[in-house]
Formats: sequence, structure tokens, C-alpha cells
Amino acid sequence: MKLHTLFGSLLLAAGATASASVTSPVIGKLLWSEEFNGTSLNTSVWTASNGNGCQINLCGYGNQELQFYSPGNLSIADVPFEPGTRALAITARREVNGSNQFTSGKIDSAGKVQVKYGLIEVRMATPKVGVGLWPAAWMLGVSPQTWPRNGEIDIMEMGGRQPAGLPPISPDQFVGSNVITYQPAACVPGNESCAGSTAWQTKNWVTPSRSLANRFVTYRLYWTDTQIRFTLLDNGREYDMYKAPITINSTALNQPFYLLLNMAVGGNFTPAATPAQVTAPLPATTYVDYVRVYELDGLGEVKLGVGTQPEVGKFGVFTDNTPVDNKQVPGVSADVFIWNQGSLTAGDLPPYEGSGVLAFRYFAPGQWFGGSIQSRQVHDMSGFRNGTIKLKIKAPANLAFRIGIYDTYTNQSSVTFPANTTAYGLVRDGEWGTATIPVAEIAGPKIALQSMLDLFQFFSVDGALPGQQFQIAFDDIVWDSGVPGAGVQKVAAPSLVKVATLTGSATQTGTSTLAFAAPASGWVDVHYSVNGGDAQTVRLRSEGGSASYTAGGLKKGDVVEYRFTAWDAVRQVAVDSAPRTAVMR
Repeated sequence: MKLHTLFGSLLLAAGATASASVTSPVIGKLLWSEEFNGTSLNTSVWTASNGNGCQINLCGYGNQELQFYSPGNLSIADVPFEPGTRALAITARREVNGSNQFTSGKIDSAGKVQVKYGLIEVRMATPKVGVGLWPAAWMLGVSPQTWPRNGEIDIMEMGGRQPAGLPPISPDQFVGSNVITYQPAACVPGNESCAGSTAWQTKNWVTPSRSLANRFVTYRLYWTDTQIRFTLLDNGREYDMYKAPITINSTALNQPFYLLLNMAVGGNFTPAATPAQVTAPLPATTYVDYVRVYELDGLGEVKLGVGTQPEVGKFGVFTDNTPVDNKQVPGVSADVFIWNQGSLTAGDLPPYEGSGVLAFRYFAPGQWFGGSIQSRQVHDMSGFRNGTIKLKIKAPANLAFRIGIYDTYTNQSSVTFPANTTAYGLVRDGEWGTATIPVAEIAGPKIALQSMLDLFQFFSVDGALPGQQFQIAFDDIVWDSGVPGAGVQKVAAPSLVKVATLTGSATQTGTSTLAFAAPASGWVDVHYSVNGGDAQTVRLRSEGGSASYTAGGLKKGDVVEYRFTAWDAVRQVAVDSAPRTAVMR
């Protein structure tokens, strides 16, 4: 495995295991948390949305949502129904903002906090969602590819249409989860995005016996390299959203994701398609007490910042045998696209080297053609500006074409290979030849090399469209910085969460009771399980610099495993205690 120096990001990681479990999880140390205890939103972690989606050319955010998201609808506030708790408050209001009749709030951690694997916990309280409110805690893949190829993980969402056949139930007693990825089997008429949902014709919800309105529960995402499990932790009991864990069947789910918290108004997910159909009582507020990421069976990492590590030395865009420092693999870390399937299809020219080749057959004279290799994750190629792109090309001598690159900001730049003319070292004799393109020339002044999406494109030249059928092939595409990449070492990142800096105790106070206690400068939670059963999390009652909680219903011989998580008001971080065990006597 190639080792990189970490630039501009921190990595908090747990050692990986081959395949972790989500049904019998071992929850490890706290890797990261956002406790929402400050006076205002922490903008080093979160970005507040400001708009109705039209500002990103996605009016209604692709769901026909009715609200305008405004930073003014977000605050850090005391929770009125749980004294002593401060939380993120997301408030939806019936008020006009431009063409929208509602406002609400949304935050995300894109470019600031990324999570890959682990146990993600969100403690939150929703309002009466009625008809029209759509609170959600969810995640999107950091991949620069468009949705759904980047992947979506919905930890919880409420306010949606309930499935047919389910007995009528209050929308405040119905909450679900979902995973959406690109799935070829989902490419059917009417679903041109090929979005595949794990909730399709599958139970993905919980119907608690009590209304979820204005009370806190904890939503959990157990996420490993092979499985995902969603649960609701309510009053000490844990309920599964799905009947069985979800098997990961997309490489998008093996990549980092960023966090989103919001409350939409109306849209396709809800029964409210128009403002008149929104009957939920407004204003209404969703409270998020915390978001925490724990190690899960040895897996879990959190990156702070953009998290993109610069490539160095030689980078293989498409190559089998050429020695490189790092490379991408089509179908695993990149995708090959044909832009105009009305003129281009797969060809049968043999490879120049190895077993793979990008071979295409052009069959529609007079039509434009093009294609690309699109990376599934952003690549920082800033160290290659003084380097070259070297590749093998086999093309008819009388064909004019262009080679281009494309960044995540939608900037494209290219160079031209004229017909019957040697350019960039490529001799036009119809056989395999080598082209060497200076990166500075193909990038020009507008390409953001630090944030690349397509490291290779090819396409026709306007005004010089082919007049006959042909085949063209590309192979051994390598970016070469001109600087050897050997010897790069990973720098150990400082930890944001210190383990075992919190002390606490468990004392038997009766034949069936165990009292947990810990010093407190803020909130304190105890996580405990009895005889290896489900873990329970309880917020301790704080008073006079200490916090306590007494668990009951125990008996002689019960083994209670426990640990504490507390907010350190001085350092403004959450800290964990070491795990301990108490035996009832």
C-alpha cells in the first residue's frame, strides 16, 4: 500500500479488521463528536445552507421541496422540554422568502468532517411532523461523482408516506432509514439516474409505541466494510429499522461520507406537494443534542478538512504493468463513460500492454463522439503541473481528436491532435504510438489541479467530424510529476479525543441497584450493558460538579460493563473513560 503524507487534514482512525460485525458489535472509543454546547454553530465543522436549491441549479433540491433554507433558522439553544440540555435547533416557519412560503434550516459538514465506518450516533428530538415536515439526519459520499454514484445513507427521516398495508399510524410514530446507491439493475424507464434504494419493497422503519414528538431518542448507524445496520434507541431498548443488516453491494459505501442535518417542508417524500397541503403546526423545531462517531469492532475513521491527499510521483489513470506510485482501477475506483452512445460503442482492438484497453468503435459518420475516465474520488494533482501525461494511442492517421481533463468545478481544458500531423510526439501512422502532453499546457490557467474529476477525456473536434467508421484505442495512461514519489511517509495525526481521561464509578447500592457517578463540568452519559446484552446509553443527572444515575432491575451475579462519555468544558471536547466491569453481589 502506498503511504502518503497528510496535508491539511487530520485522521482519527482505528485499526482495521477483515470484516467487522454489526449484529454483535463491540463499540470502541469515541473518535469524534459534535455536542452543540456552544453559543453558536461551529462553522469550522458545519456549513449552513442558504437557498432553495436554485442556487446550485437544483430547485427544490431535486425533491420538489417547498422551503427556503436560511441560516436564521438555525441556533444553539436550551431545550425547553429537557432542562440542562443545549442542542442544535432547526426551526421551520411559515414565512415568505422569494417564491417560497416556508423557511427552515440545514447544515452539512462537506469539506470539513468526513466519516468512514464506525458507529454513528445522533441524539435528536423531532417536532410534530404532521403532514409536510421532513426532518432528517443523513450522509452523502464525498465522491465528486453525481448522485447516486456518490452514495446516500439516511440514518433517519420522518414525515414520509407510509407503505400500503400498514395499519394507520400517526406520522410521529413512524421513522425510517435508507441507503441509496447507483445500481445497474435499477436502470429502468422512469429511473434514469439508476438510483437503487435498500428500502424498495422492504421494511425499513420502526413504529414506536409513543409519539416521537418533543422527546429525545438516539438513532444509530452501524457501518462496516461489509454491512450496514440502522437502529432506534428508545428508553433503553434498541429497535432495528430493517429485519436484517444490509449487505454492502456498492464501492461507494466503502468511501468517506459527510454529515447533513435538516428539516425540509413538503416534497416528493411527504404527502405535501403544495403549500396548501402542509398542515403540520408551525413554527416547529427539531433539536439535535449530539452527533458522535465511535470505533466499531476495530473500524472507523474521521477526517477533518477536505481530506484529499496529494498524489505524487507517477499516477496511473489506466495501466496494467507500468510501475506507478498509485493508480485507479475502472469499475473499482473509476468509471469509463461513452458520452454519445449514438456514435460510439466498445471496440475490439487489442491492448498495448497488459490485459485491459480502452477500445472504441465509431459507427455513425458525421456525428460527434467522446468519452472519459471519471474518478470516484477527488484527486489532488497539484504536484504535477510541471510534469506530463504520457499515453499510448492507436488511431487512424486522418482522424482529428482532442484529449482533455476536467476538474470538480466543471472546468474543462484540452489539446488537439490534428489529422495527418505529428503532435505531442504521436506519429500518425495508424499504429500504436506514444503521446506526451505537458500538464501545464493541457491544464492552462483555469483547471484546478488540486481537485480533479476526469484525468482523461477524448472527444471529436468541432468542424472536423469523421466521415467514415473507425476504431480508436488508448492504453497505459500515466500522469508523471517528474519527481520520484518513493519514500513518502505517513505522519501520525494528533488525536482530538483523549481516552481514559475521565474517571467514574459504579457502586452497588442495593440488591438490585447500581449507582453510576462521575465528575461533571457539563453533561455526562453512561453506556452500560448487562451480561453482554444490548448497550444502553443514559444521560446522568448533574448537580454540584458531579453526575449520577442509578440503574435498577439487576440481580446477584449480573455482570455490568460500563464506561462514561462527558463534555470537558475547559477543552471543549468530549472525552471517554476506560471501560470497566461491575459484578452484582
